[in-house]
Amino acid sequence: MQYIYIVVLGLHVMAGVFWAGTTIAVGRDPDIRAERFFRPQMGAAGLAFLTGILLWYFFHEGVFGSMEKVLALGIVTALIAAGVQGALVGSASRQLAGADQATESQLRAKMTRGERIAGGLLVITVLCMATARMF
Repeated sequence: MQYIYIVVLGLHVMAGVFWAGTTIAVGRDPDIRAERFFRPQMGAAGLAFLTGILLWYFFHEGVFGSMEKVLALGIVTALIAAGVQGALVGSASRQLAGADQATESQLRAKMTRGERIAGGLLVITVLCMATARMF
């Protein structure tokens, strides 16, 4: 049974690191084409949520103490980050095909703004996960 915990935790951490890392990197450099990373980021977000649900079931079911409250804050910020990416980055990347130069510039600015907002939210998520045991 220990192997299941290790695999699920490893997948959760790797997916989360990829999602947060690429979001922060793309948000910091507008020259990076955000549309190339959108699908892998959303896939990593989905994997992080699924494995997070399993980890909650394994280690926190039936308990809602201060540690779980901090983790819940991280979960909420991650959900908002995924929503921001879907709303801003996803919608703008779908509109890129066939857009003229001026529209493309506006859409890329919108995607960068979405990545920056999501990146900030994911920093809060990571801090919640890292500090939850202290509470």
